[in-house]
Amino acid sequence: MAEANELLDGPLTEQHRELGATFAAFGGWNMPVSYSGTVPEHNAVRGAVGVFDVSHLGKALVRGPGAAAFCNATLTNDLGKIAPGKAQYTMCCDASGGVVDDLIAYLVSDDEVFLVPNAANTAAVVAALRAVAPEGIEITDQHRDYGVLAVQGPRSTEVLEGLGLPTEMEYMAYADAAVDVDGTSYPVRVCRTGYTGEHGYEVLPKWDDTPAVFGAILREVTARDGLPAGLGARDTLRTEMGYALHGHELGLDITPNQARTGWAVGWDKPEFFGRDALVAEKEQGPARRLYGLRATGRGIPREGCAVLKPGAGSEASGPSGTDGGEQIGVCTSGTFSPTAQVGIALALIDTASGVKKGDEVVVDVRGRALPCEVVLPPFVESHV
Repeated sequence: MAEANELLDGPLTEQHRELGATFAAFGGWNMPVSYSGTVPEHNAVRGAVGVFDVSHLGKALVRGPGAAAFCNATLTNDLGKIAPGKAQYTMCCDASGGVVDDLIAYLVSDDEVFLVPNAANTAAVVAALRAVAPEGIEITDQHRDYGVLAVQGPRSTEVLEGLGLPTEMEYMAYADAAVDVDGTSYPVRVCRTGYTGEHGYEVLPKWDDTPAVFGAILREVTARDGLPAGLGARDTLRTEMGYALHGHELGLDITPNQARTGWAVGWDKPEFFGRDALVAEKEQGPARRLYGLRATGRGIPREGCAVLKPGAGSEASGPSGTDGGEQIGVCTSGTFSPTAQVGIALALIDTASGVKKGDEVVVDVRGRALPCEVVLPPFVESHV
């Protein structure tokens, strides 16, 4: 077992090094940030295709009589709305309505659900489910049993077809198949999901098979003007779409109502973790809501920057604002959008401020006032 401060390696660390990747810590894992640069990788995904190694994502299996019903009584979304062979975005909340994690649930059968939570939160999700699991329901942490490779972009279908993998499936549907690499067949699960806003797929091979499958995918990607892509491009792509990231737009202190992910809550269900608190908050109205900010001046808003009401001055004077402009929120994520060529951010803004779509606010960027327009993401067109 790794020490508490020791980063974990995924199944492709050596391959990433051979590709010249730069690395950084993320969720306790040693992750490739970029290979050729965040902007070219971002543009490859928007214009052609990219492949991401996101094997750090968690995996857990809920199995036993009534496993799907058990998940439906604990996780927020309504599994009853999908059939086996489909996947669903959902959340695991605590009693206060805070988000322990957001995850993808693959409905295999009434007695089996495969979960893909975020890297750092897998143990917390598994523990929360185990704490209330009835006799006969087993929750198994399979974090290191499977890799996850995200093939994203307008040419992603060509990549999978080049490998003989299924592509004719609805969004959030999945199929089990196999990849043939040099005469060896590797079983994989293919799902029409992604985190970029582009048409794409996520391919889940067994952990030890991931290097062979990644190599085959990368050959098909590069043959179609694509690139391997790292954590940097993944973040700029998801921010352009306004997709929530746990620890930024979701967390134990940020509810689905505040994060605008209430669409992934089965409000008519009689029970799920945090239901009473979330229903009460929804009826009363959340104290803050997530918005997008598009810079109208020169500058890039960043995570942690204060959002202020516009003041008369041109220079910010810290959290208290510009010439009396009060703080009304905080940026949860911020970056430069390679597609829109402008600074963008996601921000939690106090409801009492009265701010709405189309209004102007000011972001305090290291003491400088950056004017921004309040918008509802996505910042660019989605092609999922």
